[in-house]
Amino acid sequence: MTTRLDEAATLHRQATATAAAVAGLLDRPPPAAPPATDLPGLAARLARAAAALAPDWLGAPLVETFHADFGTAPRPRYVRVGVGRPRGDAQFPVVVPLLGEGHLAVDRDAADPRVAGLLRALLLRLLAAAPAGTLLVRTADPAGGGLFAPFASLTDAGILAPPATDAHALRAVLAEAEQWIAPARGRRPRHDRTLLLVVAGLPDGFTRADLGRIGALAQHGPEAGLHLVVAGWPPAPTAADPAARPLPRATQLAVGDSFALVGDPPGGLFGVPAPGAAPPAGSTGLNAPVVLDPDPPAALVARLCAAAGVAGSGAMRLADLLPVEDTAHVATDGLVTMVGADGDRPVELRLGDLTPHWLIGGRRGAGRSAFLLNVVHGLAARYRAEELELYVVDLGDGGVAAEVAPGEDGWLPQVRVVGVAADREYGLAVLRELTGELHRRARACEALDVPGYAQLRADGPRLPRLVCVVDDFPRLVADDDRLTADAWALLDDLARRGRTYGVHLVLAGADLRALPALANARDSLGGQFPVRVALPGGSDVLDPTNEAAAALALGTAVVNTAGGFGGPRGATRGHERTVRFPDPYASRATLTARRRRGFTTRGPGTGPPAVFHGGAVPRLADDPTYRAALVGQVTRPAVLLGHTVALPRATAAFPLDKSAGRHLAIVSPGGDGARLLDTAARSLAIPDRPTRFVVCAAEVEGAPAADLLAKELAGTHEVDLVDAGGLRYAVDGPAHVIVFGMDALLDTDQLPREALRDLLHGGPARGVHVVSWWRSARRLSDALGARGRDDLAGLVFLDVSNIDVAALTGQPLDWRYRPQRALLFDRHADRASVIVPFAAAEGAR
Repeated sequence: MTTRLDEAATLHRQATATAAAVAGLLDRPPPAAPPATDLPGLAARLARAAAALAPDWLGAPLVETFHADFGTAPRPRYVRVGVGRPRGDAQFPVVVPLLGEGHLAVDRDAADPRVAGLLRALLLRLLAAAPAGTLLVRTADPAGGGLFAPFASLTDAGILAPPATDAHALRAVLAEAEQWIAPARGRRPRHDRTLLLVVAGLPDGFTRADLGRIGALAQHGPEAGLHLVVAGWPPAPTAADPAARPLPRATQLAVGDSFALVGDPPGGLFGVPAPGAAPPAGSTGLNAPVVLDPDPPAALVARLCAAAGVAGSGAMRLADLLPVEDTAHVATDGLVTMVGADGDRPVELRLGDLTPHWLIGGRRGAGRSAFLLNVVHGLAARYRAEELELYVVDLGDGGVAAEVAPGEDGWLPQVRVVGVAADREYGLAVLRELTGELHRRARACEALDVPGYAQLRADGPRLPRLVCVVDDFPRLVADDDRLTADAWALLDDLARRGRTYGVHLVLAGADLRALPALANARDSLGGQFPVRVALPGGSDVLDPTNEAAAALALGTAVVNTAGGFGGPRGATRGHERTVRFPDPYASRATLTARRRRGFTTRGPGTGPPAVFHGGAVPRLADDPTYRAALVGQVTRPAVLLGHTVALPRATAAFPLDKSAGRHLAIVSPGGDGARLLDTAARSLAIPDRPTRFVVCAAEVEGAPAADLLAKELAGTHEVDLVDAGGLRYAVDGPAHVIVFGMDALLDTDQLPREALRDLLHGGPARGVHVVSWWRSARRLSDALGARGRDDLAGLVFLDVSNIDVAALTGQPLDWRYRPQRALLFDRHADRASVIVPFAAAEGAR
């Protein structure tokens, strides 16, 4: 405790001294310069010293006509930040130590145009000077990433990653930098490359702990080849952290209104006291005002990007992974596809008995979708639909699934299921479908007395291999609920028995370390995934002692076929390669051509895949069940509510018959319940099946919808529009009773509770069905009572808590409301289904 207190006191004294020194520098006029007679000679000597420390790209003025070779500085330790102008015409380049030495901190962020220009100039100088492949850059720009837009093409070369634009993304970059410094406890980090982190400003939501992480990286980074350029540092003092903390081992730039002041470099002084003189008190910094370097010319940035593009991984194209001609590979012994290149050598991966499943890790923006899209097209180019069926599900924002969904150019016939921005329930449904097929194949093998898939194809039906690709897989098992438990159980069955029956899993996502049972190859489940592919930020799919994926460049990946285990440093690893892979999104023509070729050559009877789009809102007019009812193909009356989140997708319907309790209540505290009730009533209004409707608006908010509904239904049906007091007297024969705001009827005693129970209990036998909207789940529960639950078989919940759902259904259900989703419960079928409700009718919106 004493040691910690001493350390805290020391840090506080250092911070207070630094803050006081910087404040004093900013408040006083420009520092006094030497006598004018000495300035020209001194400036000339300083310029020669700067040129020796920072030659060519590192220190020359960045004018459009400047020319120099790229990559001539193996260790670019010093870099120019501006021009010192002590007095008159005298000036000299100002260089500071950075790579191999320390860091650079600027007290203003990139909202100041001068700081933005300096950051771009620094980035250009360092990238142009460092040899290709020796410098990797990670950037952060809370203003949206536009600061680094001129360098965007370098992402294709694997040099830059897309900028982090919020606190969450910057934390992921910090985690990657921490892995770079300490890839494994007790092991030395890599030193063959340098990682540069350029932060244009601190984003909203950054906490004191996040600032501490940056400070720790600065303290320990130089020895591991990690260096920081941080704008907006020191951060503004807060009540919790009143001291302005300097960035450890950094040169500090203080930007004023017309010039900047450069603090002392780490471990040194700009000003050296005369012999016999006492050293200056505190940090004095450079004894001259500095004009920061402006934005570099666009022509120089373009030249750098063009040169890097030729040398980088951007030169690789999707066509390099695909066979030159269509070939009819046979899937009996497994599936093979090329995933990238290690130098000039192609790297292939297999889905078969020894490598049945793959695990792919990488942070957001690391190229997961690109890698998976390459895999899907590589497999589809080699195996026909009778040999391969693909299930492609993305639980995130769409990604690879959106690219393989049917479009104007058709679809890949090998793709049988597509889930775009899919719900967890849909991911679970896909696993259930695969598990069902696995069991069917197991029974077929047992009937033929054969051990597995290869023999089944020889003696029985020629079944294809099934490959399920799931991106953002951790979302499926993110919550501690029954769905997660079911998903793990299905996954365990598929992973252990899939190799025997030709079923394979390719799971991808970020932060897989949160799933130790899967990420750890020593676990019995994780051991079923011997192929591990680590993209940038995806080291967690490898063994903790394996440092091969530390700070990978974009467009590269570590491919490991031994469960992520590494080996001695420097030893040849036959089971592991670092590969380059192309960006398929840059090969749109190839993607389109492959889709068209597969679509036009598909076999007879090969229909489109089953598609679920999590962001799509279905319309009643387009629903196949409703359209079939309009032409008389469906005659049984049913309330149509939307589409199920299931495989295959189906209409969410609640049948109406004479069984006791065949009524439906929509429970929602907001107006979404009224809009869904309006759509439900319209689904019952089939023109060729005349029906009597009793429509009641029990509260003010439902009145406009009730009036419009009654008016539009009156053309083909008998409609009685009644007020709250007339409802109990209007139900004198078979009818669909549509009530907007049933709570209000009970609250005003216009419909006594006993009358409601009698209507619900005896109504179906007389052809009376009540479809109503309730604002309060508890009000409905009280109205039904313990004995009246069975008189209301159908319930739809929107924005209702689990406690209230359990009270009405009589059983606990894992249900969390989210927009454009509802829970349909049918008491008679004892089934709960998550549904996507139909869009509201035009007039009811």
